[in-house]
Amino acid sequence: MSVKVLYAGNPAQWPVYDAELSGALADLGITAHLSRDIAATDVDYIVYAPNGPVQDFTPFTRAKAVLGLWAGVEKVVGNPTLTQPYTRMVDDGLTEGMTEWVTGHVLRHHLGMDTYIHRTQPIWNCPAPPLARDRTVGVLGLGALGATAAQALRALNFNVVGWSRTPKQIDGVESFSGEAGLQTVLGCADILVLLLPATAQTKNLLNAVRFAQMPKGAVIINPGRGPLIDDAALLAALDAGQIGHATLDVFRVEPLPDDHPYWAHPNVTVTPHIASDTRPATAARVIAENIRRGEADEPFLHLVDRAVGY
Repeated sequence: MSVKVLYAGNPAQWPVYDAELSGALADLGITAHLSRDIAATDVDYIVYAPNGPVQDFTPFTRAKAVLGLWAGVEKVVGNPTLTQPYTRMVDDGLTEGMTEWVTGHVLRHHLGMDTYIHRTQPIWNCPAPPLARDRTVGVLGLGALGATAAQALRALNFNVVGWSRTPKQIDGVESFSGEAGLQTVLGCADILVLLLPATAQTKNLLNAVRFAQMPKGAVIINPGRGPLIDDAALLAALDAGQIGHATLDVFRVEPLPDDHPYWAHPNVTVTPHIASDTRPATAARVIAENIRRGEADEPFLHLVDRAVGY
């Protein structure tokens, strides 16, 4: 008997997911009926994205799991109709894309590339930047994305320190947790990368008090979640020179409104939520493996703990 898998992601991506998921399931020897149109009471698994057509999970009484296509879960964990196990997306493509974006922007700020790229007059006889070993990069959030980015930065010889809700052990990265640990990381980070999830505990984590704890002129890089930053406090810190620059990929409201002060601020770089994305080719393998696990009565990969919000 075939497993019935409902695709409830972005309809525009259905053709590519149809091909990739079908191939990944077949590679694992799973006979599956994959469709966008299956009676709710017949669905075994839901491949889901919050921008897809399903918002009410109540009718899916047979579903063994909802398999998310997004790394972020804040748009779904509070849904009271979602009683099935929910997994978030952790896959090689998503992780590699985030690591490339983070390392690219860290190097951009480390090397002072904007000075030369955006020059309005001839520039010469400028001092060379310090070596990476003389620059400290802090990474807030040491999950799958943060840990991999931290290791990549360490491989480039940066001094990397990290902070997370619970203690982590990462080769070459000095890791901290707790309030005292957060102050330690903030106090030494010349460049700070935010890769924390959006939870009640992380909302406005970067506020006026914490910006003041950072080295004067420090750089903020946020490809994590918009609500991590108190926007008004960041703008004030930028205007005062306490924060030298902010490169922001995520925002409370997306798309970022045309009249938002970030667009016009000379020390803010806005990128349109492109730091990383779910790649169907790699995501399909994760989804297929979780379906295999569900059918074999094995634990799902990347199961969300709704008590902590990720």
